Amino acid sequence: MADLLTRLETLARPIRVGIVGAGHTGKALLHQCNITPGIECVAIADIVVEKATNACMDLDCKHQVAGDLGEMHDAIRCGAVAVCEDGELVAQCESVDVLIESSSAVAGGGHYAAVALGNGIHVVMMNAEADLIFGPHLMRLAEKNGVVYSTCDGDQPGVIVRLAREVTLWGFDVVMAGNIKGFLDRYVNPTSIIPEADKRFLDYKMCTAYTDGTKLCVEMALVANALDMETDVPGMHGPRTQSIVETLDVFDFDRLYARDRAVVDYVLGSQPYGGVFVVARCDHPFQQKMMNYFPSQQGDGPFYVFNRPYHLCHVEAMQCVAEAFLDHETLLQPTYGFRTNVYAYAKRDLRKGERLDGIGGYTNYGLIENCPANQGLPICLADDVVLKRDVAKDEKMFMEDVVYDANRVDYRLYALAVAESDICSATTAAAGTPIRIETVPQPTSSPRRRERQPGRADGQDAPLQTPSSKG
Repeated sequence: MADLLTRLETLARPIRVGIVGAGHTGKALLHQCNITPGIECVAIADIVVEKATNACMDLDCKHQVAGDLGEMHDAIRCGAVAVCEDGELVAQCESVDVLIESSSAVAGGGHYAAVALGNGIHVVMMNAEADLIFGPHLMRLAEKNGVVYSTCDGDQPGVIVRLAREVTLWGFDVVMAGNIKGFLDRYVNPTSIIPEADKRFLDYKMCTAYTDGTKLCVEMALVANALDMETDVPGMHGPRTQSIVETLDVFDFDRLYARDRAVVDYVLGSQPYGGVFVVARCDHPFQQKMMNYFPSQQGDGPFYVFNRPYHLCHVEAMQCVAEAFLDHETLLQPTYGFRTNVYAYAKRDLRKGERLDGIGGYTNYGLIENCPANQGLPICLADDVVLKRDVAKDEKMFMEDVVYDANRVDYRLYALAVAESDICSATTAAAGTPIRIETVPQPTSSPRRRERQPGRADGQDAPLQTPSSKG
């Protein structure tokens, strides 16, 4: 098979991409589409339509504002990028092959993805929050309509999955999939973050979600749900390290290897910033000897750490767009349903009658936890709902603690996602599915982890080797 670039260069016509969301990421995706051979952006939408038109003007893209599908099709036929306010128009457009959902709206992102899938359009998610909370439903909707639903490449979840696949191909057993975070403050808010956000030209709520750890937890929940993983503790451990190889010293990997499933976690303050890592085990004497031969920083065995020192978001996004359209392949999706979710905790003392303000706000942060035990109020749904009781700072919130409209689009889509997740979990449990990195369930095989570690209950709740180093 020819390499991907050659295949793109020789296409009879380009892959036509529609983008929802013209903010920082959406504008960058527009640029990347139009410099990648065989791919072009034909439509872009934003609720603030000026963002979409300004993005086109800044990037010298011929564009035309469209108020309905007819005007959108006319603009595309004339070789212009169709610009609109309503993302649903892009999701309905027959001239779009692949929709990239890159808005910051949770409910809207899920709705536009569902509409696109229902119209036979492949969907790539650069909206991690909508991807997490609605993923199982959207995955099944894609299957029913014969199209691809996938998390986007370039962001940490996609990059981690590619690394895990590579390490597994080498014959190593993945024990941990990890992220590298530079700074953490659970109690930051859109006001206190202003100086840092302005330095990075970021939206204040978005920068808050990065800093308070919610975004990290959402991303690692995506990985866990795709790779049949869990978190060792709510929120993960997140020890502070100076270099990635120190990861081997601050976790008890013998204990983690003895668990039923591999885990997701992160390290704080480690070099390289912006990177990701996988810790994997190999106990074969020959392979260990060969690993020690290489001049590397992976460790001395049997546990080794492999890292990728960067993730480039929009720059890397086009590969999964091409794979979806050309090969009907998905990079990452919630194959195992809700193995984990991210639940809301109070950033400060909250009072009965207060209205929660969602991800990156003043009222709550999110922590990843395993399902189904102690399921709470998902952070992705903790927006514009009213508290029924007082909630203390750092206290977890539950669905019964808030007044919400079950018919609201995000709650309806979540109910469908939970139902699909339950079906998925029952199917994989009945099949005795082993830990693996494939995104599509495969026939049963004997899990190597379980064969080697039969007594996994002992010491399961043991702490990190260096608990004082937690971030």
